[in-house]
Amino acid sequence: MFGFLGILVFFAGALLFSAVKVLNEYQRGVVLTLGRYTGTKGPGIIFLVPVVQRMTRVDLRIKVMDVPPQDVISRDNVSVHVNAVVYFRVVEPDKSVLQVADFYQATSQLAQTRLRSVLGQHELDEILSKRDSLNQALQQILDEATDPWGIKITNVEIKDVDLNETMIRAIARQAEAERERRAKVIHAEGELQAAEKLRDAAAMLSQQPQALQLRYLQTLADMSSSGKASTIVFPLPLDLIKPLLDGLAHK
Repeated sequence: MFGFLGILVFFAGALLFSAVKVLNEYQRGVVLTLGRYTGTKGPGIIFLVPVVQRMTRVDLRIKVMDVPPQDVISRDNVSVHVNAVVYFRVVEPDKSVLQVADFYQATSQLAQTRLRSVLGQHELDEILSKRDSLNQALQQILDEATDPWGIKITNVEIKDVDLNETMIRAIARQAEAERERRAKVIHAEGELQAAEKLRDAAAMLSQQPQALQLRYLQTLADMSSSGKASTIVFPLPLDLIKPLLDGLAHK
């Protein structure tokens, strides 16, 4: 008799223990009663009817998912290997349990396919230089796709874009050619500005003959004061000797 009572007490205690669940602050419990969804519980102590009710724990914290390297063909037919990282969290625990069998695996596969699809619509230069806009586009697309599952995509970051050696050398040659082009443009712009300044100076001197004569004399003085013994052949403007010639003609 006492043995039978002991067994009953043991089973009653086991059922009571299985009926009590404790959920942490970052957890929620999706409760099914006889297979039907009857509510989301937590956090704290949760009491379940043994055998009748079943609970699935859902973690609400942000999760980090590494997207493995994907072979991407850009719009200009360049093959690259791209990987990324996705940050997401569960915002509706009931949907994450009832609408998808494994939301983590589903989100991972969706991120891989969307990464290839989005990057394939852009050229290589855009993939390398416009990562911020691509990250935002990927985040928006993934967030819309995972919304029916109760998943919120908080951030997407493209990590590495790997190119083969041939493409790396081609990009290096392109960058070198671009630097040479810029250097030639800058040199040409400098020559153009110098020519414009000389033109303005010539126009100003042509309007003031005295200034032109002073410039000749200044240049002659500079050459004479250099300290080197040399013979200087300097053109003498007729304007300087014209008064002398006029005086001789009057005599």
